[in-house]
Amino acid sequence: MRILFVEDNAINRRVVHEMLRSGGVEMEEAEDGRAGLDMIEAHDYDVILMDLRMPGMDGLTAIRHIRARPDAKAGLPVVVITADDGANIDAECLQAGADRVLRKPVVMTSLFETIVAVLAQAGDSQVMLA
Repeated sequence: MRILFVEDNAINRRVVHEMLRSGGVEMEEAEDGRAGLDMIEAHDYDVILMDLRMPGMDGLTAIRHIRARPDAKAGLPVVVITADDGANIDAECLQAGADRVLRKPVVMTSLFETIVAVLAQAGDSQVMLA
């Protein structure tokens, strides 16, 4: 399984990378929405993890670009990982096209359960994470 994590904070990327590695998941990284879109264009991923607040292109804008693609990548599962706890943030994320929203700090069991859930929702019910 290949996951792209779009996150501007290197420490957050490292923490999630270690979690995913322990579950046998390959993770690639992008530092902002534009770089994430470029990675999606060039590579195939099973799930996109997306921060919201990044310099350059923010996560909501990047999600809208993903959903507007004319190809199958428009349907990639997208999980927002954010520290934002605003009253309307979940609704904003879902309206932009996110499949789920997780809060920072990320808990490994919640991360794995969410990945399995979005993949099952996308039709891949055979996914197992350690």
